[in-house]
Amino acid sequence: MKLDARQGGRTSITGVEVGVAVSQAEKIWRVCTALGNIALACSYAQISIDIQDTLKSSPPENKVMKKANMIGISTMTIFFLMCGCLGYAAFGNDTRGNMLTGFGFYEPFWLVDLGNVMIVVHLVGAYQVLAQPVFRVVELWASMRWPKSEFVNVEYPMNIGKIKFSINSFRLIWRTIFVVMVTVLAMAMPFFNEMLALLGAIGFWPLGVYFPVEMYIAQKKIGKRTIRWFGLQILNFVCLIVSLAAGCGAIQGMNKAPQTIIKEGNFIPRNNLPNLKRTRRRKRFQFKDPINPIPCDSSLIKSSLEPKRNYDH
Repeated sequence: MKLDARQGGRTSITGVEVGVAVSQAEKIWRVCTALGNIALACSYAQISIDIQDTLKSSPPENKVMKKANMIGISTMTIFFLMCGCLGYAAFGNDTRGNMLTGFGFYEPFWLVDLGNVMIVVHLVGAYQVLAQPVFRVVELWASMRWPKSEFVNVEYPMNIGKIKFSINSFRLIWRTIFVVMVTVLAMAMPFFNEMLALLGAIGFWPLGVYFPVEMYIAQKKIGKRTIRWFGLQILNFVCLIVSLAAGCGAIQGMNKAPQTIIKEGNFIPRNNLPNLKRTRRRKRFQFKDPINPIPCDSSLIKSSLEPKRNYDH
C-alpha cells in the first residue's frame, strides 16, 4: 500500500545511517543480531533429518527429501526475500523486526489479520515438529523412573464418534503445563528479534556446522593437513565467529530492549494508568465532521452550540 502511494520510507544501500539516532557501535550490534536471525533459519538442517527418518523406505527417503527440500526451500526463499525487500522498500530505515505489530501498521485490517492467521498456521506446524521430541524424552524418562505408576503409564481409551484415541494422565497434565509456561514466557518477553538471534547463535555452529563437517570428514576419510581439511576447518572457524558475534549482539539487544520500550512509550507504569484511561475515554467521544473529516472533541462541539454571550457595554 505504501509503495503504491509512493509513501515509502528513506532507504540506503548500507541500511540505517549512522548519526544522532544510531551510533556506529549500535549499528554493529544490529548487524550481529541480524546474522543471528539468518543463522536461525539453518536449524532446518536438523529438522529435515528427523522428517526423513519418519518416511517410508519406498520410494527412497533421499529422493523424496531432495524433492521436498527443493520445493520447500525455494518457496520459503521467495517469500522471505519478498518480505524483506518489499518491507524495506515500504518502510525504509524505520522497518521493525515485526512489521505486523512493530509500528502501527493496521490498515487494511483484513490484510493484517490475514497475515497474522498465516503466521499462526506456520508456527503451529513448526511448534509441533520442535516440541514432540521434548515431549517424547520427558515421557520416556518418567516411564523409566516410575515403571509401576498408573498415573504415568496407564492409557485410557476413549471414543468420539468414529475417532478412537487414548489419554494418559501424566501426558495430559505435563504437556498442558509445558504449553502454558512457554506461552506465558513468550508473552512476557519484550523483545522479538533478539531472542530469535540468540537461539540462532546457540544452535547454528554446533548443530549446523561443526557436527556435519566432522561427520563428513569421518565419512570421506579426509586426511589431516590436506587442502580439503584446511578448507573445512576454516569454514568451521568462520561460522564459530559468526555464532559468537550473533550471540553477543543478541544479548546486547536484550539488555537494551526494555529501555527502548520505555523510551518509545510502549511500557505504561502503574501510576500512569489513570491518565491512560482518561485519554481513552476522551478518544471514545471524538467525532468527525462529514465535510472536513478532522477529529474534534465533544467539548468543542458543545461549546460551539452554546449561544455566544455579548460582553460589550
